[in-house]
Amino acid sequence: MDGTSLVALLAAPFAGSFLGVLIRRLPRGQPVILSRSACEHCGSVLTARDLVPFLSYVLARGRCRYCHVPIGWLHPLVELLALGVAVIVTCAGYMRFSTPDPVWIWSGCALGWCVLALGWIDLKILRLPDALTLPLLLGGLLSCRLLSPAAVPAHTVAAAVGYGSFRLIALMYRRLRGYEGLGMGDAKLLAAAGAWTGLDSLPFVIAGGAIVTLVATGVASYTGLFLHRQMDVRPVHSERGHVTAIRIPFGPGLGLVTWLVFLFDVGGGAS
Repeated sequence: MDGTSLVALLAAPFAGSFLGVLIRRLPRGQPVILSRSACEHCGSVLTARDLVPFLSYVLARGRCRYCHVPIGWLHPLVELLALGVAVIVTCAGYMRFSTPDPVWIWSGCALGWCVLALGWIDLKILRLPDALTLPLLLGGLLSCRLLSPAAVPAHTVAAAVGYGSFRLIALMYRRLRGYEGLGMGDAKLLAAAGAWTGLDSLPFVIAGGAIVTLVATGVASYTGLFLHRQMDVRPVHSERGHVTAIRIPFGPGLGLVTWLVFLFDVGGGAS
């Protein structure tokens, strides 16, 4: 294993710890960078010994060291998933290349970590925050510039096509049904997907994202397991009055497929 992959694997749990903060705070509109980590129950400021991934949680037995209230499973689970992202990126790198490019390794990890946070937030509140989708879009173009400079114009066009196509579908849906079917966040995420994967791969991203979302929704409905209350059937106000609709987050499936397409160069459009 090369040094870059090893560093990425070691850094992954710490990245996951930060993702946990994003997942907690962005939906609430709370500051992320300029605010110290603190217990949400007692407000005690957490020190370095409280923030070591996995270890701090185990040593504290899943409770705040100050007020002893249970911390919950979000942070250790996100840290574990972030580590899983780095493991998959490393494996994909050695499957595709004899010696993975360090930029490619970090690009794959950054993309995976970002869509992990976006997907989780979308499941919670049915919104994809600009604070993540817009940097993800710029990150895709930067990654393309570093990995394949000649492909930057094509990836820029792919970003524009991705955004424009979803906005067109959203406008048509609203005209036909009288209410929103796709949000602006989905369009921005597809623009980011275009920046990361290229124009030739966009059909695979859209089709794959739709399939993953439909399968996950079907399984959740069949088993009676609703991932969040936003997936329940509820009345929606439309221009034609109140109608019954199911609100389903599209971000998790779209983000997952974007990451996989980038890692395995599906469609030949990824860097």
